[in-house]
Amino acid sequence: MRIVLVGPPGAGKGTQAAFLANNLSIPHISTGDLFRANISKQTELGKLAKSYMDKGELVPDEVTIAMAKDRMEQPDAAGGFLLDGFPRNVSQAEALDVTLQDESMTLDAVLDLEVPEDEVVKRIAGRRICRNDSAHVFHVTYKKPQQDGVCDVCGGELYQRDDDSEETVRKRLEVYHTQTEPIIDYYKAQGLVVTISALGKVEEVTQRAMDALKREDDGQ
Repeated sequence: MRIVLVGPPGAGKGTQAAFLANNLSIPHISTGDLFRANISKQTELGKLAKSYMDKGELVPDEVTIAMAKDRMEQPDAAGGFLLDGFPRNVSQAEALDVTLQDESMTLDAVLDLEVPEDEVVKRIAGRRICRNDSAHVFHVTYKKPQQDGVCDVCGGELYQRDDDSEETVRKRLEVYHTQTEPIIDYYKAQGLVVTISALGKVEEVTQRAMDALKREDDGQ
């Protein structure tokens, strides 16, 4: 299957992408990974992307699209892929359609992870990270440390990242509503959108997604 995964920040896209890609035996292609891989390998696209990033500028769509196209053409993606973080806007979605048409490929589904805005804010603004090890993540509601402000694993101080503040989260949501959400309508017009609730336990959301994708694949 060839799938695009969309949803607001805090919807759990990265977590679900990893589980779904594993269950479907297709590669998980995320924009973040694409940028890191191209920059670390110092590819021409990586050097170009880094030149914009170093100036604090957004990487142009055509560079992101070229990276995604290159990755989708790799042998492990021949049987399908799951795109996470791309396309981010309608122009990227249109460019993706052209790329797929050139390769005689089509998308099978666009999986929309739906989460109420207040829940997004609660999820992200409640995160607390250990200063000693950023892999130690807690939450004021969902994963409370035994002692407030102290990491259960190493005893380090727990803090809230600046970009996890409620004000920043709401700004990120505004950007999502303005730039990315319109691609849902774009793909709805093509009959590709499958919307599921991203509330509940991780494995419940994964199963919900797998069931919805199976129905889509069966043409129901």
